Amino acid sequence: MNLSSSVKPNISLDTLEQVDIRVGTVIEVEDIKKSDKMVKLVVDFGDFTRSILVGMKKEREDPTEIKGKQALFVVNLDTKKMFGEISEGMLFDIGYSDGIIPVLAQPEKPVPNGTRAG
Repeated sequence: MNLSSSVKPNISLDTLEQVDIRVGTVIEVEDIKKSDKMVKLVVDFGDFTRSILVGMKKEREDPTEIKGKQALFVVNLDTKKMFGEISEGMLFDIGYSDGIIPVLAQPEKPVPNGTRAG
């Protein structure tokens, strides 16, 4: 385990408010055959749906286990093309940066898809 006690540099509240973090429900988990670690999530955010690529093949025995679960996602990142697929956001997970097997950042109880964090 590589837990770091150092804290990233301070940012302003205005900078933080630029990040659009929302709750979404994973409705599909699709294998990306060209990649040994990426899967494509189709995520329902209430008013819209996004495809988000996530490197979780090596982190979970069965990535489809997160289908139907709510989690936090960043929805206002620039799109990125990887392995012929477009990623329209980022899954917020907990642990990857500290060298532990990541877990989903989830609301404590169900909330409407598209609910904003912050």
